[in-house]
Formats: sequence, structure tokens, C-alpha cells
Amino acid sequence: MRVLLSLLLIPTLSGCVVASVADAAVDIVTLPVDVAAKGVDMATTSQSEADEKRGREIRKAEEKAGREARARAERCRKGKPLPTDICETSAN
Repeated sequence: MRVLLSLLLIPTLSGCVVASVADAAVDIVTLPVDVAAKGVDMATTSQSEADEKRGREIRKAEEKAGREARARAERCRKGKPLPTDICETSAN
């Protein structure tokens, strides 16, 4: 009984091995294409990535302008403005 069962399983197991080898061969053949596609993807920037980058740049510029405006207002308040500062005088 065991011999008969073994004989029936041998063809199915060999099919699995052949399928594994075939899958491995396909993976090896397509590897250069996959690597090239990944390289192109990493080298290019999508529109959403470009938009995110531009948004970060704008936020950083706005933060810097805000810091400079607060520093200028503080210098004017203390009466020590730089020659380039435009201080608003309040008429009381």
C-alpha cells in the first residue's frame, strides 16, 4: 500500500519541482527589468511628490519671514532698529 502511494506521489512532487525551477528562471530573467524600473522610479519625481516639496519650501519661507518680522518688531520696540528696518510709529 505504501509503495503504491509513493508511486502516485512521485509525479506530483516532480511537477512541483519543475514549477519551482520555472518560477525561479522567470524571476532571474525579469530581475534586470525590475531593477531598471525601480531605478527610474527613484530617479523621477511624481507630481504629488513635487507638490509636497514645494509646500514644504513655502512653509519654511513663511516661517522665516515671520521670525524676521518678529525680530524687526522687537528691535523697533526697543528703539534699536537696523538701518534697513522700517519701524511704524504710533501717533498717540
